[in-house]
Amino acid sequence: MSQFSRRGLLKTGVAAGVLGLTGLPLRAQTRGGKLTAGLGGANTSDSWDSRTHSDIFMIASCHGTVFDCLTEVAADGSLTGELAESWEASADAKTWTFNLRQGVTFHNGKAFGADDVIESLMMHVGEESKSAAKPIVESIADMKKMGEHQVQFTLASGNADFPYLMSDYHIAMYPAGMIEEAIQNGIGTGLYSVVSFDPGVRFVGRRVDDHYKGDTAGFFDEVEYIAINDNTARMNALMTGQVDTINRIDFKTEALLKANPNLRIQEVTGNQHYSFPMLTDSAPYNDVNVRRALKYGVNRQELVDKILLGHGAVGNDTPIGPANQYYAADMEQLEYDPDKSKFYLKEAGLDSIDIDLSASNAAFEGAVDAAQLMQASMSAGGINLNVVQEPSDGYWSNVWLKKPFCACYWSGRATEDWMFATAYEEGVPWNDSQWDSGDSARFQELLLSARAELDSDKRREQYTEMQQILRDDGGTLVPMFANYVQAVNNRIVSPDTVGNLWQMDNARMAERWSAA
Repeated sequence: MSQFSRRGLLKTGVAAGVLGLTGLPLRAQTRGGKLTAGLGGANTSDSWDSRTHSDIFMIASCHGTVFDCLTEVAADGSLTGELAESWEASADAKTWTFNLRQGVTFHNGKAFGADDVIESLMMHVGEESKSAAKPIVESIADMKKMGEHQVQFTLASGNADFPYLMSDYHIAMYPAGMIEEAIQNGIGTGLYSVVSFDPGVRFVGRRVDDHYKGDTAGFFDEVEYIAINDNTARMNALMTGQVDTINRIDFKTEALLKANPNLRIQEVTGNQHYSFPMLTDSAPYNDVNVRRALKYGVNRQELVDKILLGHGAVGNDTPIGPANQYYAADMEQLEYDPDKSKFYLKEAGLDSIDIDLSASNAAFEGAVDAAQLMQASMSAGGINLNVVQEPSDGYWSNVWLKKPFCACYWSGRATEDWMFATAYEEGVPWNDSQWDSGDSARFQELLLSARAELDSDKRREQYTEMQQILRDDGGTLVPMFANYVQAVNNRIVSPDTVGNLWQMDNARMAERWSAA
């Protein structure tokens, strides 16, 4: 069996057994009760099609509740098996063999096996596919059923991070031959089956009897996720006891939560970042000098102080954060400098420039305020920013990837290649700056090279250079990294270690938390 040093965390089935199927130490938990969560990030267009999921409401409802993936990132950042029991690779990390769990059934009684894996992955490819996981699946040159519970993947090129990619929340496992029915009704292998689902409003799930995860996860009899996109309404629902937990607390009223003895705040540092992508295939953002002018026009510390109220750190126009292995912490920080903004505008042949910035608090809480702060800071450098406030409902389908300059948030990813392959690789669906022009050629070259590199020191050099390229030439402003800050009623017990890959304990609170 070939194993690779990805922070020492590529767990095989033996190691996964020590942690339990959820990646948590095996310990006594109270079984029973109900978890009611008030979550932002819901849309009326929500569905059980994991290819379309982009925000916490459906990520939490699907991945980690109704559906499962092949692998799972545990709360401590390690990788453990979910529907895959173990995996092994060839010496060049190009061929991966996954051994699947036996005795697993979908909610409709169908047995889980190799055919389900292959057909679920094939959902993401094809010319018309808009799945964010399309680049992950397209990297697989061949999928072969080796037996009812074994699948072999041959990649187009080696990838030491491949098992991590199989934990992507877009790559949920569906029953072969009935995928449309499963999308319509929410038929997965998860710990909770669907009782009711009203898109953009509410989801209710009931604990599955005799689940393959046994008593190591899924301690509630029922879970209910209520869509509460308004920040004030979400806070009030928690304060009045209507819900047990909420995501994205309002920093301005954090003191009220802290003063309530029945509530506690969870704050974890991860790779979540708030960003402002520019479509580099559209003028004026196709000029690197204009992009540089905007980068120097942002007062990053002011955004951290006034928008995050200190719950985060300044960003350096790269999505690689403090929870990543190859985070370039020593890279020189871009500082607010209006004179450099003017300099780069002149390099672009301009004395000043008028641009629109589309923003909505659907992108992240405080996005409109952040845009207005940027409007003020950029004006000193000759950049006249017009803030366009967009409707919250439909923001991700109508604004993001469509408007030339807009507000955005990313939860980040557990590995550098996963993040880059999702949002920065040429041609991928979620490349939100469309950074596919000639000035990204070196970055794209390094991306392919680092992916197949098994030497950790060489990988660090390559990923450091990639971060420098993004800082200097990239099409995305990443002015701040935001901590995950959520609140929980004390009648709910959560582990000491809370996941920092996604919000709400890696979106798996239904599996990992329990009633007090």
